[in-house]
Amino acid sequence: MRYVDRTILRRFTYRLLFITFCAILSVNPNSSQAQTSIPEFHNILREKMGLSDTDLATLADGKPVVKALPVEDKSEMAVSGLVGLQVPATVFLKSFRDTMVTKNNPAILEIGRFSEQPILDDLKDLTFEARDLEDLKHCVVGNCKLKLSANMIERLRKDIHWEAPNYAIEATQLLKLMIVEYVRDYLARGDAALIEYSDKERSVRLADEQLKLKAKSGYINDFINNPSSDVTFSSTLTNIDNSLVWSKIKFGLKPVISINHISIYQTKNVVGPQVLVSSKQIYANHYFDSSLALTAFVNVPGENSAGSYLIYENRSRADGLEGPFGRLKRRIVQDKAISGLSAILDQSKATLNARALPQTDTSSASETHGKWRRWKFAGVHLFYWLLLITAFVGLLAVSNYRWKSEAT
Repeated sequence: MRYVDRTILRRFTYRLLFITFCAILSVNPNSSQAQTSIPEFHNILREKMGLSDTDLATLADGKPVVKALPVEDKSEMAVSGLVGLQVPATVFLKSFRDTMVTKNNPAILEIGRFSEQPILDDLKDLTFEARDLEDLKHCVVGNCKLKLSANMIERLRKDIHWEAPNYAIEATQLLKLMIVEYVRDYLARGDAALIEYSDKERSVRLADEQLKLKAKSGYINDFINNPSSDVTFSSTLTNIDNSLVWSKIKFGLKPVISINHISIYQTKNVVGPQVLVSSKQIYANHYFDSSLALTAFVNVPGENSAGSYLIYENRSRADGLEGPFGRLKRRIVQDKAISGLSAILDQSKATLNARALPQTDTSSASETHGKWRRWKFAGVHLFYWLLLITAFVGLLAVSNYRWKSEAT
């Protein structure tokens, strides 16, 4: 995609994505393999990610390590994890790109990608829930069951004939048009165009929410205070994919429609980060105020063989984590997010490692087909978990709690 202000995009990407993981790993792109060993890598994980000897033992046993990250805001949930692999970066990169807009996971109801110049046809497969359209009849600024801007709410109130029998068709078309206009504006102006949600009494500016999420990383702040490192790292960075992906995801009582800005970067490093991905949520119609995910595929050779790691971090802010039973809901979200991410990292390791192995001539066609189906399923899970929303299981619990409280 083309952006009017590429300088802003590059600056955001270098500081938020590439430098973040380089700082975490403390790997110089010009280092030789001999200068970065598994023991050194483990020492960095102890210092920068707070891993204990028990965690490192778990990692050495081939199991994933997942932790909840400390947060200050009650609406925020943060989780990170990593797992060891035995695959080259090309395997991870291909799997990720191949499954970005694939819908063969029951949790992904609908998914698609915006064109370089977004048009209405990009949303031809997107549907809106009948109850959401019904709720829009009573939607006003400061009191709306869908996350929308004040301008969007006013347009829906003025331009839709809510008493007409075809109001649902009119509302659907206008919603799609406003989404496309919003995406076009974002592509033209970057973060300055990010939505301000006006569905509640207290409006939420997504640009402010994203800044708060970025500021939580001490590694980013360290880089900002030492900007001279920008030239060194950015010279090795190549943007190979820049996409806006929309999705409709099963969230129990209310499916969530979201739009994520996904950037994939590749480096020429022999050691350290080789594939870097950021996923920034620029819209969600339910639950989420903001979400930011960072993923790094990292190569750290051992003494006898090359090893690689998948490192992931997600920070999200949701409007269902405050209020009554907030502590209980946060505990549920956190536990589900940790167990869910651990499971998917474990599954991703198995399927990625299997994909890296050459097929034997004795493999039957049915076995090959079965493996491919399992790979595709896991691949979609990898994209879904690592990029779209980590804590969807936890937020399902939140939605259930909210439903129970409203029903009583």
